[in-house]
Amino acid sequence: MIVIEGTVRIPPANLEAARNAMAQMIRGSRAEAGCIDYAYSLDILDPGLIRITERWESRDALAAHFKTAHMAAWRATFPSLEITDRSLRLYEADPEPI
Repeated sequence: MIVIEGTVRIPPANLEAARNAMAQMIRGSRAEAGCIDYAYSLDILDPGLIRITERWESRDALAAHFKTAHMAAWRATFPSLEITDRSLRLYEADPEPI
């Protein structure tokens, strides 16, 4: 299993505008083959800090994710939403027990 965790920063004034783009990205990602979980969370104590968590069945599933239309659309919003400080880390993990 592949685990991605990290953060991006969005100016607090742009959070409302970002919600729709983030929701589309989450929905599209969760519908992908190999996606176990995909979530964005607003840090309660640090306005504008979005925490990202992803779980994928394999590196192949993650590689396919990077080629999707919803990923391209999400990345295209970065300049208008002023998304900065993108920091993501990839970990290999044992699958969850059934």
